[in-house]
Amino acid sequence: MRVVAVDVGSVRTGSFAWAAVDMPGEALAGHGADPATAVDSVAEALQAGGRAVLAWEAPMAVPVPGSDEWQHLGRGRAGEGNRPWSARAGAAAMGTGLVQAGWMLAEVGRAVPGLAVTTQVRRWAGGAGRSSEPRLLLVEAFVSGAGKPVPTVLGQHAADAEAAARAVAERLAGGGETDVLCAPHRPFNLLAAGAMWAGLEIAGDELGTDVLVVRARPVGRA
Repeated sequence: MRVVAVDVGSVRTGSFAWAAVDMPGEALAGHGADPATAVDSVAEALQAGGRAVLAWEAPMAVPVPGSDEWQHLGRGRAGEGNRPWSARAGAAAMGTGLVQAGWMLAEVGRAVPGLAVTTQVRRWAGGAGRSSEPRLLLVEAFVSGAGKPVPTVLGQHAADAEAAARAVAERLAGGGETDVLCAPHRPFNLLAAGAMWAGLEIAGDELGTDVLVVRARPVGRA
């Protein structure tokens, strides 16, 4: 299993980075500074018959209140603390991440025709070994505040991506519990919408489900 995590940011200014770890063992399988090589890393694992996880460090599911609760529009998600998705940094990352996720998912689909994907851990884990089931899991990483890693020699963005990849891998090995929820409001699953836009096979009911959100732990590297 390969986990590829993306530190969402401007590709023009060099603020984009990705890192991949392979399970079991969490060996660093690659890193880079452009979305095309991130897609290559995901496709490599899938083309070899394995499973993969693609994580973005940007809000990828947002709460939408009911028809009589308009005053809650824009409220943060449970578990976000003082880093709500609707704050300036979160909203900017979400806009950039949506475009990058759409492009990357479309490219993964071109590289692996007929690929089924999911944002639900149980569907992904339950499909292991069955070619007709989702082999690519789409999730959100949350690297901020106390979760900010120490920069590596490659820079802060690369450190963020590696911390996210390792945190997601560890979480999935431990069962896949999420750190953030849209509850009590209905989730708008942006990853599911992006997968549909990209032409990937995904269950329609996922548009209204939460995604797995994993907070990264600080890491220290020279």
